[in-house]
Amino acid sequence: MSETSVFTRSRTPPPLAVKAAGAWITDAEGKQYLDAAGGAIASPIGHGDPAIAAAMAAQAETLEWVHASAFTTGPVEEYAAAVAGLVPMDDARVYPVSGGSEAIETALKMARAYHLARGEADRSIVIARGSSYHGNTRGALDVSGRDPLRRPYEPWLGQTMRVPTVSEYRCPNPDHPNGCAIFHAERLEEAIAQAGPDRIAAFVAEPIGGATSGAAVPPAGYWEEVVRVCRRHGVLIVADEVMTGFGRTGEWFGSDHFGLRPDLLVSAKGASSGYWPLGLAIADGSVHSAIEEGGGLIHGFTWSHHPVGAVVGLAVLQRIIEMRLVDRARTQGDKLLGCLQMALSGNALVGDVRGLGLLICVELVRDRDTKQPYPRSARITEQVLERALELGLLLYPSTGTVDGTDGDLLLIGPPLTLVDDEIDLIVDRLVAALSGMG
Repeated sequence: MSETSVFTRSRTPPPLAVKAAGAWITDAEGKQYLDAAGGAIASPIGHGDPAIAAAMAAQAETLEWVHASAFTTGPVEEYAAAVAGLVPMDDARVYPVSGGSEAIETALKMARAYHLARGEADRSIVIARGSSYHGNTRGALDVSGRDPLRRPYEPWLGQTMRVPTVSEYRCPNPDHPNGCAIFHAERLEEAIAQAGPDRIAAFVAEPIGGATSGAAVPPAGYWEEVVRVCRRHGVLIVADEVMTGFGRTGEWFGSDHFGLRPDLLVSAKGASSGYWPLGLAIADGSVHSAIEEGGGLIHGFTWSHHPVGAVVGLAVLQRIIEMRLVDRARTQGDKLLGCLQMALSGNALVGDVRGLGLLICVELVRDRDTKQPYPRSARITEQVLERALELGLLLYPSTGTVDGTDGDLLLIGPPLTLVDDEIDLIVDRLVAALSGMG
């Protein structure tokens, strides 16, 4: 019989964490782990910040919660105003929820409500990319293209149309590297035509790839071409910034790198840095106005618009600003990426090292020349993770990334407070974890 009553996420008993500070986590045995994964690429300000804990406690003592259908609160109003001033949208309206999956579900309903308000009831189809991840609730999983997570639940899924994965390392364009932006725009145009332009509600995509495509930066001109297609057909653009928001890539939002101004933007993870379950579904002012004029959004969660969550979000935002962490993500990310590329350049197991800011991916392959992935049966990711854990290094894994079964990625997304000595440790420990494998 198990010694725990917890329905755990791990097949093997995980270490018992007892404290954390900065980029370090300590277990019950006193062993320290360098959190190069930032949990799940979710910790911009690092662990154990006393200012966040103090803000959380003070708000809980004053007003811990009220239902959003009956009241608004000062913290929610203040936080929404602060976020609205940062996102690449006009007159943004912020709907706070409890995480990224809830935020995607909310954004999808916003898109549907927008089209209903405009008298376009046939617009219900969502288009997303092949290798993508947008959450684990049923609607979010349907939009996601991460096959290992979808496979057990396929009978419940199947309403989303797919366009090709955007990855310069594994680009599907036969003329790569020429004309890749046009290639992807044409595939989107074809998907819209196939379904019927008056039936498409939204195109959902990560501005920069996350867990499934591994920090894949789109080719030059990609977003400009995609925006032209979507605007021509009245399709809303939903930017999934759950992983790339709040400074992770060296700009406030991944969209900022490309001048992208989405109709809906979703964020989470870095919004609260793990100190509170927080996600955000954000609507452009014109989308919000249409929904309100059409009767409002029929939707809600008990814990949405939570005042303690808003206080935490605002305190995290202030810390990101005070410590200049957006700039730091850019400079430290450049250092870490350069060091990893140099250290792993001769490793036969490593096919590509890529990224932007402090969102970095190491893609593992069986053959560097052909880019052939390891078979899933080799469990190469699990082997590297185990060796890294023994060395006190935490990484964020992803599998099935090439064809839904094979393909191995390691994501690195430490706190944006990362110092040079920690960069050296990440590189040294990852090199050691990969040594002699393959």
